[in-house]
Amino acid sequence: MRPVAVAITGGIGAGKSSALAAFERHGAATVSSDEIVHELLRADPEVKDALVQRFGQEILDPDGVPDRHAIAERVFGDDDALDFLESVLHPRVAAEYLRWREWLGTLPEPPAVCVTEVPLLYEVGSEARFDRVVLVTAPLGLRKARKAFDPAPREARLLSDRDKAKKADFVYVNDGTLDDLDAFVAAVMGELRDG
Repeated sequence: MRPVAVAITGGIGAGKSSALAAFERHGAATVSSDEIVHELLRADPEVKDALVQRFGQEILDPDGVPDRHAIAERVFGDDDALDFLESVLHPRVAAEYLRWREWLGTLPEPPAVCVTEVPLLYEVGSEARFDRVVLVTAPLGLRKARKAFDPAPREARLLSDRDKAKKADFVYVNDGTLDDLDAFVAAVMGELRDG
C-alpha cells in the first residue's frame, strides 16, 4: 500500500527543513529535495554536461563535480539562468522522488506517511503528485534573520504565501519554538494516519 504523500512548501527561511525533520521524528519516511539535488550533481552525467555547457568548467570543484555555490553565483539575479537550472533539475528531482515513493510502497511494512519538501510546488505544478500539502510560512523579517539575506528579491516571481495558503491542506506560521512546530507536525501526522 502506498504511503500518504505529503509535500512541504514555503519560502526561503520559513522552516521547511525543520518541519521535514519533525515529520521524520513522528514516524514519516522523509527525503529532502536538497539531498536529491546533491546526488544529481554528484552522480548524473547528463546534469553535469548540461550545466558545464551552459555555465562553463569553472562551476566544477577540484573533483570535477558541479559546485552548488559556484552555480548559485551564476544564477542569482539572472532569471534566464535560473530557469535553465530549474529545467534541468526539477524533472529529475520529481522522477527520483516518485521512484522513492513507489519503492516505499513495495516494503513489507510501508510507512503510513512519506514527506518531502518542494519549495516551488505550486510554481512548477507539482501539487497533483501529492495527497496533502503543508505550507510553512514565517514573517519576512524572521526569514531574513534566519538566512542572513533578504529572500524577497528571489521570491518576487513566486506565488504569495497568501495564495499558497488557499491551496494548502495545512498551514503553519513558523514564528514560535521548535516545540511549537513539533506539536503542529504531531497533530498533522495524527490526522493523516486517521484518515
